[in-house]
Amino acid sequence: MGDVLSQSEVESLLAALDPGLQPQHTVSNARRDEFRSQISVYDFKRPERVSKEQMRAFQALHEGFSREFGAGLSGMLRAIIEVKLISVDQLTYSEFVFSLENPTCFNLLASEGLEGHIILDLNPSIIFPIIDRLLGGGKEASNDFPGRPLTEIELQLVSRITGLAIQGLERSWSNICSLGLRVAQVESNPQLVQIVPPNEVIVLISFEVSMGEVRGIMNLCIPFNTIEPLAGKLSSDSWSAYTKKAIDPRQLLNLETGVQRAAVELVVHLAHGKLTAGELSTLAVGDVIMTESERNDGAEVFVEGTPLFRAFPGVLKGHKAITMGQTLTKPRDVIAKKMAELGLSYPAAGATEVSPERRRTG
Repeated sequence: MGDVLSQSEVESLLAALDPGLQPQHTVSNARRDEFRSQISVYDFKRPERVSKEQMRAFQALHEGFSREFGAGLSGMLRAIIEVKLISVDQLTYSEFVFSLENPTCFNLLASEGLEGHIILDLNPSIIFPIIDRLLGGGKEASNDFPGRPLTEIELQLVSRITGLAIQGLERSWSNICSLGLRVAQVESNPQLVQIVPPNEVIVLISFEVSMGEVRGIMNLCIPFNTIEPLAGKLSSDSWSAYTKKAIDPRQLLNLETGVQRAAVELVVHLAHGKLTAGELSTLAVGDVIMTESERNDGAEVFVEGTPLFRAFPGVLKGHKAITMGQTLTKPRDVIAKKMAELGLSYPAAGATEVSPERRRTG
């Protein structure tokens, strides 16, 4: 009797006769590979707290900053300086600190508009050539730089560069919030500054600064808890809408015309006084009521419950009428007060008033 074939040998013979028929273990391996391809690895040590839309907003914001900062540096150094945005990442603060060189130019920026600090790190590979250029050198490119902290004189020169970067950042962020940045501390060892816990998520924005053949990295570190209140404004759908727009005269005229046609309640208070319930129950036709107002005081004109004018009663063509007197409260002051109670700002007088010529054209 011949040898008995195993199951694998039988499947191999069937597969050779019919190429469309695959062994069972081959099919199971394919399903296993397909299942593994649907699994995404998530590192709980590095949670992604910043959404992709917000990361794109950061990129769009700082692309404009890189161009402006590069132009400012070129004018300061009288040389062609190129600043290019190379990456926008999110990582932990400890990973950022240990990735920096020591010593370096580590600037801690305090912000009035944000609850926290921002870090601006300038790599020694580019900061020393820039200092050399400011002191009159830098004609020949060199990648050699001293491995030491900056001196007091060098820090004063670097403060001009930091101030230029702060101006560019404030202009780039002006549509989101007013940063109000200032240099709070400058360190050479980045590990000596602990602004957030080591595992806190930060947004790292890296720029490449090029001056001839010399290149270096400039890092902008923004902790997530610092920008968390602005998370809604940083979404890709809404951050670009936060732009300052000039007032359109036609829209202003249409708004004023519509407001002028609105109906308001006008009530005239002739006098005021106090009566007891007993006195009120005994009143009859012809009785005289003593009031607390003087005869010459006139009446108060209330518009939507707010006293605005003083008036005097009279008769005009057989109808009861009043003659307008002095102004008690300006309507603009009333509107400004109510808007202040709502936490809103009221525009200046020149921004909302319409000239008489424009009123006549309407």
